[in-house]
Amino acid sequence: MTRRRWIADASTDTTASLIGAQATHLARVLRAQPGTHADIVANGRVYHASIASVSVEEVTFTLIEEIAAESALPITLLLSIFKFDRMEWAIEKATELGVASIVPIVARRTEKHLAEAAGKRVERWRRLAHEAAKQSRRADLAAIEEPVKLAARLERSSAAQQILLAEDERQTTLRQRIETALASAEADMPEFELAIGPEGGWTSDEIALFAKHNWQSASLGPRILRAETAAITAVAIASALF
Repeated sequence: MTRRRWIADASTDTTASLIGAQATHLARVLRAQPGTHADIVANGRVYHASIASVSVEEVTFTLIEEIAAESALPITLLLSIFKFDRMEWAIEKATELGVASIVPIVARRTEKHLAEAAGKRVERWRRLAHEAAKQSRRADLAAIEEPVKLAARLERSSAAQQILLAEDERQTTLRQRIETALASAEADMPEFELAIGPEGGWTSDEIALFAKHNWQSASLGPRILRAETAAITAVAIASALF
C-alpha cells in the first residue's frame, strides 16, 4: 500500500513536524497514532518516517531514511493574472505537473480589479500549491512569487531559456524551441521560463518588450487556447521532452 506523503512545516536533520491545520487533520480526522509510517518532505528531500508524537497542535515524525524522488521541472511559469477561479486551476495543475515556480504577472490586459486583488490571493495560491504538491507526491513545493508588473519582471537578469507563448507566432513551436535548447545544452539541464498571456493575449507593446529582452516566441499550435489551457499544455509539452 502506498504510504501517505506529507510536507513538513518544520524540520531538523532527524525530525520533522506538521503544525496547525495539517496536524489537526492528521490527529482528529485520520486519528494517527505513534508508530504510524508515512513519507514526509523535509529539508528539500523525501524521507520514510515514523510518527513519534501526536497532538492537534503538532505531529512529530522521526526521519528513518531518505527515499528516491524526482526533482521539480526546471520551469518558471510567468502566468499573467486572469479570472481567479481559472487561474487557481492552472496553478494547481502546473504544480501537479512539477513546475519549480510560478510568477503572477500583471499584464496590460489584466483586468484592473484582478490586478488590485492579486496580492491578497497569494497565500491562497500557496495553499493550493501545497495541497497539489501533496496530492501529486512531489518532493518539493512550487514557489508562488508575489505578483509583479511585466516590465519589472523582464528587467531581472536570468540565465534561463526564455520563451514567450504568442498567438501570432506561426513559424516555431514550443517543442522546437525546447528541443533546440536541450540539443545545445552541455551536461546540465537548462532552465526555462515560459510566459503565458492573459485573456485577450499580449499587446503589441508587450511583445516588443519581450523581444527587447531577447525572449524567443513560440506557438502551441493553430488553435486559440484559454490562458489556463495554454499554461497546462506548455508545461505538459516541456515535461514530455525532458
